[in-house]
Amino acid sequence: MILEAKNVEYAYKSQKDRKVLNNITVRFEEKKFYTIIGASGAGKTTLLSLLAGLDSPTRGAVLYEGEDILMKGLNAHRRNHVSLVFQEYNLIDYLTAEENVKLGGTDRPEELLSKVNLPKEAWKRNVMKLSGGQQQRVAIARALASKAKVLLADEPTGNLDEQTAEGIVALLKRTAHELGKCVIVVTHSKYLANEADEIVQIRNGRIEPGKLEI
Repeated sequence: MILEAKNVEYAYKSQKDRKVLNNITVRFEEKKFYTIIGASGAGKTTLLSLLAGLDSPTRGAVLYEGEDILMKGLNAHRRNHVSLVFQEYNLIDYLTAEENVKLGGTDRPEELLSKVNLPKEAWKRNVMKLSGGQQQRVAIARALASKAKVLLADEPTGNLDEQTAEGIVALLKRTAHELGKCVIVVTHSKYLANEADEIVQIRNGRIEPGKLEI
């Protein structure tokens, strides 16, 4: 086990009587590909944010290799333990696709940009001149460049065509199975969910087994 949410609860400060997450306990292992699913507002992205150290739970703890991530600091957790693919991409807008991927921790961005199927003519282009789908591919390549053991992604195939999306899913699976990372993806895609080694389903702030509801 590399990452764990233990008895986690979360409520917005302005709505303390309404729990977004309610007593969530879930464990994640290296070499596995996980998807987190559920209806809009169920708490999927909130859980991902807590696992990433972007926020801290109202109650309970997020553990990395058995240690509360608050003990070493959320900044250290984000810097050393996880790589992120955001829905909004969060690319550096004045850099090229290659330069953004280099920031992830590689000297060979070309290999990763090829793997995410970004056209070669776009590699040296400013990212703000790329389409939304192309920016998403750059964001995924940047996350794959990181040496962090955990990759977290929020709807990584949401802006991609079907063929490219299938290629990205296959790449995420290889990242888990062949590179040994723990890959955790929030998705509304039933196809992507069913490709996972394990599915975490959230309903009304709680983890629920049973029939997939997307």
